[in-house]
Amino acid sequence: MTQANVVLEPLAPHLKDLVCGMNVTENSKHQTELNGKFYYFCSAGCRVKFMNSPENYLHPKKVVAPAELVSQEDSNVMYTCPMHLEILEKKPGTCPKCGMALESMIPQLDEAENPELAYFLKRFWWTLPLTLSVFVLAMFGHQLHLVAMSEQSWIEMILTAPIIFWAGQTFFVRGWQSILNRSPNMWTLICMGTGSAFIYSVVATISPEVFPASFISMGRTSVYFEAVAVIITLTLLGQILELKARAQTSIAIKILLGLAPKTARRKNADGGEEDIPLDEVNIGDILRVRPGEKIPVDGIVTEGVSAVNESMLTGEPMPVSKQVGDALIGATLNTHGSLMMRAQKVGANTVLAQIVQLVAQAQRSKAPMQRLADSVSGYFVVTVVSVSVLTFFAWGFFGPEPSWVFGLINAVAVLIIACPCALGLATPMSIMVATGKAASLGILFRDASAIENLRKVDTLIVDKTGTLTEGRPTFQEALGLDGQHSDAVLQIAASLDQGSEHPLAAAIVSAARYAGLKLSSVEQFDSVSGIGVQGHINHQSVALGNAQLMKQLNIAIDQLIPQAQTHKEQGASVMYLAVDQQLMGLLVVADAIKSSTPAAIQSLKEAGIQIIMASGDSVTTANTVAKQLGIETVFGEVTPAAKLSLVQKLQNEGRIVAMAGDGINDAPALAQSNIGIAMGTGTDVAMNSAQLTLVKGDLRGIAQAIKLSNQTVRNMQQNLWFAFLYNSVGIPIAAGALFPLTGWLLSPMIAALAMSLSSVSVIGNSLRLRMSH
Repeated sequence: MTQANVVLEPLAPHLKDLVCGMNVTENSKHQTELNGKFYYFCSAGCRVKFMNSPENYLHPKKVVAPAELVSQEDSNVMYTCPMHLEILEKKPGTCPKCGMALESMIPQLDEAENPELAYFLKRFWWTLPLTLSVFVLAMFGHQLHLVAMSEQSWIEMILTAPIIFWAGQTFFVRGWQSILNRSPNMWTLICMGTGSAFIYSVVATISPEVFPASFISMGRTSVYFEAVAVIITLTLLGQILELKARAQTSIAIKILLGLAPKTARRKNADGGEEDIPLDEVNIGDILRVRPGEKIPVDGIVTEGVSAVNESMLTGEPMPVSKQVGDALIGATLNTHGSLMMRAQKVGANTVLAQIVQLVAQAQRSKAPMQRLADSVSGYFVVTVVSVSVLTFFAWGFFGPEPSWVFGLINAVAVLIIACPCALGLATPMSIMVATGKAASLGILFRDASAIENLRKVDTLIVDKTGTLTEGRPTFQEALGLDGQHSDAVLQIAASLDQGSEHPLAAAIVSAARYAGLKLSSVEQFDSVSGIGVQGHINHQSVALGNAQLMKQLNIAIDQLIPQAQTHKEQGASVMYLAVDQQLMGLLVVADAIKSSTPAAIQSLKEAGIQIIMASGDSVTTANTVAKQLGIETVFGEVTPAAKLSLVQKLQNEGRIVAMAGDGINDAPALAQSNIGIAMGTGTDVAMNSAQLTLVKGDLRGIAQAIKLSNQTVRNMQQNLWFAFLYNSVGIPIAAGALFPLTGWLLSPMIAALAMSLSSVSVIGNSLRLRMSH
């Protein structure tokens, strides 16, 4: 087969550097021809880079950096309602069911203050003086004699008008939406109660003569502007507290996003180096990571030796040695030694970005705590409205004259006495008192659902590092060879390690100082990245490191290999000490089990809770720790995704799962579990992904928290039963059920008083939690 000659038509040159984006001219000496097209570059480095992988620049694929996952406004960003997770919109707005502001599925790293929170704060602070003024006038106006009582009603009406029409506007919008969507809720009742009370009070102020003389009190027809103002102001305050609590759910993701470095140092084809924004890193780029810098993206070591602290992602407290060919994880910390790496995963494909997605997905998969309460309140609202309407017409058609006035008065009384103050306070007051009590015990609950659900937990998954153990290297022991005293081994090793910044060295130096050993000065100190350190002490050459260092120095370690192997099997790190080419002993450093852990595990077992360990550490280390604590089910070398899958598997089996952990690698599982329990000594991400934080990192706090959970739920149930009992008795009386027998009617003023007393009773019962033990 023969090939025909192809004649290429002249094409206009590209006058933009496709590598760096700089404008260039045809006179640039850095140019190339590809498939008949001419390309111009600002430097030789850009030209070489283009020639090495032209497809990356001719057909670029947008690489989304972790921070961009939440900052770009495109069709991939979805918004949902925190109370109705089935609502999904492509742009911000309000929930069509409840009127709450929609939130992005993944929050923005640099997002401003929640506009809904700013909205409520402004209205709360601007109307609070008006509410206080109306309340003082209503309660003490007749004693102060500042104005005539008839004029006082007008003043109260004028002061209340901006409260209901401006501050309470959004509540009435939500109430109207609940009617349109046939989903009656608390907003429906609040709006009908306050709206009816306001309309009644306006009529009583403008045309008091339409009411019978029995409703005149202290020189005026009774009005209830203060009830309207106080209810709306308290509702605003409740919304502010709720919005601030909801905002905490996004902190974990923001902290995760903030872990990624902002720049990377890229090596150009001409051998030069430049710092570039992280989102400009492409797969295949060669990057330099200097000591103390974070690994920019996932990749592989191409040059150099170092130790990388991966604890923020893997939970492993010991820095991991890295050499050519080893994998690197973005956002982990290069402790010492310079590395060259090739980028393999960038943007949304990195481990960090995947964890962000897992946390966001788990957080949004939870059912809201108020689902049952909303369902009950829906029926309650319909019942109250029905009773109010029935009361109005029953009195209008069958009551004594003026029958329709009596019907209006009693219908309003029903709505006011049924206004859900006691019902609304029943749960929040118990939660408020319980969280204060828990805080005094070093237990921090993030939300009400955590308190409600903790008592149901039957399975506890625990991380190892930082949860069961201290989470940091701790000196265990020193063994001397041929009669060498352990203190001598520790003293020489600590003297040498004074010049090292390695965490293992810090543990040895700290132990020697705690033992009161005098450290000697070191000369010619040298750190051999990843394998140990060397130097001269008192004119003797000293080496401290692993078996690889001893092998390089031709020092035999056979005599101590059995002891070293025993400690390694228990998850400890072992370092050999040699003086003048002769083995002197070994030192053992490990992540020690917390002193409080055994008692905590035992108490949880006695409570009937199954305990499972899931650790990112090695299987050997995990099994060793589990055996010491009597934990039978153990998983080692578990990834963040695997921990999440374990939680989901147990939940699918019908288990109520709690997850206790302290690292970023635990964040997805903490968010997915029924109750996430974070150690206060761990990372901020873990604490903000969990529903419960143990400030002291003491697992014994879980048993205390479970006990408090049981007490709080009982208290909430008592409050709710009281609120419903109060309404079941108060509503018939307000409707006039006792009138045929006693001639009693419940005026709206008495109804408002009864409503207040019911709220006081609920608060008093909640305060009993303070005295619990």
